[in-house]
Amino acid sequence: MWHLIEPLHSVIYYAPEVFAEAAALGYDVTERWPSYFAWRAAALGPVDADRVASAFYSFSPAKVARHVPAAWDVAAPADVLAARLRAVDATYRALLGDDVLTSPELAEAAALARRAAEAADLAGRPLAAAHAALPWPEAPHLVLWQAATILREHRGDGHLVALREAGLDPVESLVSFAAVGAAAEATFESRGWDPREWAAARDRLAARGLVHADGTATDAGRALRAEVERRTDELAAGPWIALGPDATARLDALVGGLWLTIIGSGLLPSENTLGIGKI
Repeated sequence: MWHLIEPLHSVIYYAPEVFAEAAALGYDVTERWPSYFAWRAAALGPVDADRVASAFYSFSPAKVARHVPAAWDVAAPADVLAARLRAVDATYRALLGDDVLTSPELAEAAALARRAAEAADLAGRPLAAAHAALPWPEAPHLVLWQAATILREHRGDGHLVALREAGLDPVESLVSFAAVGAAAEATFESRGWDPREWAAARDRLAARGLVHADGTATDAGRALRAEVERRTDELAAGPWIALGPDATARLDALVGGLWLTIIGSGLLPSENTLGIGKI
């Protein structure tokens, strides 16, 4: 379900309609990061860099500090949230078409996704809780997007718990993920760690027997990452258990075509730090 749901959310970071809204707010759109931090952190309110770095975890604090709290000098979080829904509306209309967005199948998918999202345990999950506290939009396709957002942040918050349980700090979490071949090391450069920080994290993992000298994972390293993913799935299971197997299978069937359209559009990068998105 995460593989199906994540692309429904992630269009907010890549679609041209989204960058148009960001530019209208006053953000620099020559790269995606100024609006990325605004779009994703706005539900937390006008927070400082330390809180965003803590919640996002894998980003270098130095990179976060380049964009937060400066993002709130450009636009207030409430204005960012309103623009975010306009951007998703325009993006979904461009990608999926009005016939799909007004279909009973889309409305059914939105209702099921909302049920799952509203069943999420929010304790200790700051990003999920912040998004769950937002009012629900009226249009079914925006309900679907907001539910997808709550569910992905719920899973993401749990993933950070799993990483900490495994003894992986923010940069080590990326080095260990690259080590198992999730994506090329260059892909992870977007998180802002400098080469010295990356190398030091690799040395720490090597001392634990988790990576070889060339940076590839040892058997122990692969086992640790597999346990992180198992634990992440375990912590993310609550909404789907609450929804039940039949309703979850129905949602799977309803969003499968949307997933194919979004992935097939080429809008999302085929290689990314999340390890998803390939047909």
